[in-house]
Amino acid sequence: MRPIRQASLAARLANIPTGLRAASSAARRRALACAVAAGLTLATGAAHADDGTLTIGALLPMSGPNAEYGQTFGSGADLSIAHVNDDHILSKKLVLRYEDSQALPMQGVLGMNKLVNVYETPLVLTGFTGVSKAVAPIARRSRTVAVNGGGVGPDLAQLGPYFWNVIPLANAEVRAIIPYLINERKLKRFVLIYVDDPLGQSINQELAQDLPPAGGTLAASFAVPAGSQQFGGVVARVRDARPDLIFIASYGAQQSQIVKQLRDNGVMQQIASYSAFSIPAINALPEAKGALYTTQRFDWDAPDRLTQRFVADYKQRYGRKPTAYAANYYNAVRLFAILAASLEHDGKPVTGQNLLAARQRLQHFDLVGGSVSFDANGTVRAPIQVNQIDGAGGTVVSTIR
Repeated sequence: MRPIRQASLAARLANIPTGLRAASSAARRRALACAVAAGLTLATGAAHADDGTLTIGALLPMSGPNAEYGQTFGSGADLSIAHVNDDHILSKKLVLRYEDSQALPMQGVLGMNKLVNVYETPLVLTGFTGVSKAVAPIARRSRTVAVNGGGVGPDLAQLGPYFWNVIPLANAEVRAIIPYLINERKLKRFVLIYVDDPLGQSINQELAQDLPPAGGTLAASFAVPAGSQQFGGVVARVRDARPDLIFIASYGAQQSQIVKQLRDNGVMQQIASYSAFSIPAINALPEAKGALYTTQRFDWDAPDRLTQRFVADYKQRYGRKPTAYAANYYNAVRLFAILAASLEHDGKPVTGQNLLAARQRLQHFDLVGGSVSFDANGTVRAPIQVNQIDGAGGTVVSTIR
């Protein structure tokens, strides 16, 4: 890629804020291992399009029971692509290539292989803990950056230098909300309903560890299978436990059913959750009104031009207020554009290896919601907010720094 003159770079950045310049289980395991191995033979991680475009990937659930997450994630990413191209931040048109992970690890590996081998994307957007853990070895060995804005399993912080998180992870979210619930809401007796997967198990462990020092107790925890939609037995056991608060650690259609069946069976205690509640289906669910959940802190009324533009254009394009998930994926694309523009300015190719070096060098980035930086493990450092569902887009009730 030819060097970009400094004056040309300055012209392209003039329209953005100053801060932006800176089968059986065994069979499935065998199939997953084979797919991973196949993806390591041809991967280069280079973005060398000769048609005037620069392509990055998006490995998101576009079908299946978690498709709403893919639509929400993609809404933010698509808007960011449009803004990057409208502002001519890069010398080439930025293109986002989607592959459907269905939120399943094996499908994720197949999609990641295609994005890395066929489209040679230097960066891939991903989400969901299981998918992220499955594709991380491909990212690491092919030196392709994978950016997660939706999965929150704590072990996502340990997937290597090419795996980045632009979302606080579940352990940080749980640690943030516990003092608020106990001290401000006076809710001390917790019951947990969690999906029996690595994410749910990690939240169970975090609550059991963090509640006693804060003055609370985990009275009971109930695991539910990932595909389950009927919770009558669990609801009865929750009622018998007489909690002050019910914490739900699930996602997608399952979490909606848990909330609905609790309320339909007369269990009316306070409900709380983590950022998986940050989707339109939950926020529009009458039975979820009043529920509390955590997300990364986003001030939609912030005066900076980037946030104002994001909120206004998101509402105009989609007819609703943005969510934290949409902002995360908008920011993931914006982060790529900042790093790629820096590489172009220095006359370097836009590869995963060079993107990593640029992120480590620049350190601070002005994105929607304010300036952010990354820990050494590639996870964003950012404040967390507690939101309450009100049926009208939600209300921020507390901010934890």
